[in-house]
Amino acid sequence: MTTYILRRIVSTIGVMAMVGIFIFLLLRMSPGDPAAIIAGDTATPEIIAGIRDKLGLNDPLPLQFVHWALAILGGDFGTSMFSGGPVLQLISQRLQPTISLAMLTMILSVTIGVSFGVFSGWRSGGLLDRFLSAFTAVGFSVPVFVVGYFLVYYLAIRTHWLPVQGYSPIDEGLGPWFMHLILPAVALSLFYIAFIARITRASMIEVLSEDYMRTAAAKGASTYAMLFHHALKNAGVPILTVIGLSFAYLISGVVITETVFNVPGIGRLTVDAINNRDYPVIQGVLILASGMYVLVNLGVDLAYTFIDPRIRY
Repeated sequence: MTTYILRRIVSTIGVMAMVGIFIFLLLRMSPGDPAAIIAGDTATPEIIAGIRDKLGLNDPLPLQFVHWALAILGGDFGTSMFSGGPVLQLISQRLQPTISLAMLTMILSVTIGVSFGVFSGWRSGGLLDRFLSAFTAVGFSVPVFVVGYFLVYYLAIRTHWLPVQGYSPIDEGLGPWFMHLILPAVALSLFYIAFIARITRASMIEVLSEDYMRTAAAKGASTYAMLFHHALKNAGVPILTVIGLSFAYLISGVVITETVFNVPGIGRLTVDAINNRDYPVIQGVLILASGMYVLVNLGVDLAYTFIDPRIRY
């Protein structure tokens, strides 16, 4: 067990090192000069060269990478080229809306998706299964921004039931926080509900066909016990994998939803930084998103050992 955990942690460190190198080189090879954007359209070449020298963009790439990597290891993500503020502070100011949206979306996705998948697998081929299969097909097919604009028009503009856009911090009240997030969470969760439900259904159908499930039924086990105590637990590894990947995708992939609903989160910060070629902010966001993705995968791998004891050995 200990060897397995240490091996996973070491591999995670190696993955993050490769991610750091890739992000650094990708941004440096992308078109556009941040110094020219900062200087403006009327700047002379001498002014642009001075800005590049001040920002360290004229240093050799290996030297730039070493300086950046050492600063990251020390907890310094640099300073924004445009706002002049610390990158870590800019990210922390936008972190609560993104985390809140991701958490609410995952609660909806896991609760509804797993329930749909369990009952669809239980009644495989029946009317309920066909209905849920049609629902998941819609969830996979309709883009998030289409669902978002539909919800905004009918539930916010037409009926005035919910706010059209914006975000209310949770410390200003749970009610306003929930009212501002429920529309983007529903729009974003539709795909993940379909994704989780499909995987859960397939896993449940496979487990329910096992001999020990027929034995449990012959012994008089209740439907609830068979589905949620025996079948769901044994089908848990692929379901947990999908849930972990979905949460990691959410943290780094809410750009469209935050744009549609004007949520001031990490996605909006990333779009603004890309438009301005703000290298430190882009690098900081990508590193933190990648780190969270890797940590979620690590947590899922470690959780496997509790769901399936055979993995420990």
